[in-house]
Amino acid sequence: MKKDYLAFLDLSASEVEALTGRAIELKAGKNSSACPLIGKSIGLLFDKASTRTRISFQAGIYQLGAQGIYINANELQLGRGETIEDTARVLSRYLHAIVIRTFAHETIVKFAANAKIPVINGLTDLHHPCQALADIMTIKEKKGSLRGIRLVYIGDGNNVANSLIEASLLTGMDLTVSCPEGYEPDRKIFGHALSQGAKVKIIKNPFDAAKGADVLYTDVWVSMGQEEESEKKKKVFSDYRINEKLLSNAKPEAIVMHCLPAHRGEEITDEAIDSGQSVVFDQAENRLHTQKALLEMLLK
Repeated sequence: MKKDYLAFLDLSASEVEALTGRAIELKAGKNSSACPLIGKSIGLLFDKASTRTRISFQAGIYQLGAQGIYINANELQLGRGETIEDTARVLSRYLHAIVIRTFAHETIVKFAANAKIPVINGLTDLHHPCQALADIMTIKEKKGSLRGIRLVYIGDGNNVANSLIEASLLTGMDLTVSCPEGYEPDRKIFGHALSQGAKVKIIKNPFDAAKGADVLYTDVWVSMGQEEESEKKKKVFSDYRINEKLLSNAKPEAIVMHCLPAHRGEEITDEAIDSGQSVVFDQAENRLHTQKALLEMLLK
């Protein structure tokens, strides 16, 4: 039976542990010469621009012995009226799996419902589960464990925040989201996590939120497709910036994370992202390793 990865909670706690463990093995070079997915073709259907998602998936697919086929959504018959359902049925005949990066989460849900191959969410407006996998691998690498870690996310309650909330539920991390009024994470995702026993909370004041943090994490204030809100958000979020002052409120050994791309000087300063506490570029690299582990799990 095929398995999709559309949101972090499509995995179980044991699967998350196995995937991050396997990713750490892959990063260390274990079985680096093996090509477990040789002969398979994996589609990369992108509606949104990408650096890390596209390149890390393409490189990882090649390293696993498979073929990655980049598909520009504007060049498909979708642009001339073919339905998502029909496109999913056809591509299922050609490919062994597909990664989709798009806007509305409903689009990927509809595609997966009609596909006979695994569908992986490379990003939607609601979820960014591949990023969250790399994030927890990075925290595990740097801190040795996930359970009991105090992760503080500063900024817009966007798709990254939503996926981190789900990750906290499965891993036992203590997550605090600090955001202005009206920019909280998705209510359903937050409410479900709370009801299932997740240690998640929202603290409006970023300096209070940062106290005692093991990890400080941020993302851009303005996501793709929301550029018209740029000037408004710069004013609303002016206090929600990871800088030396905010970092001084966290634990002395706290690490700094950002899913990139960074708008330096807005949500994070040069001093913070380039500091010895920053693990931002290790975090970016770990996209490659966690996605390889995910592809192995879904396709082997």
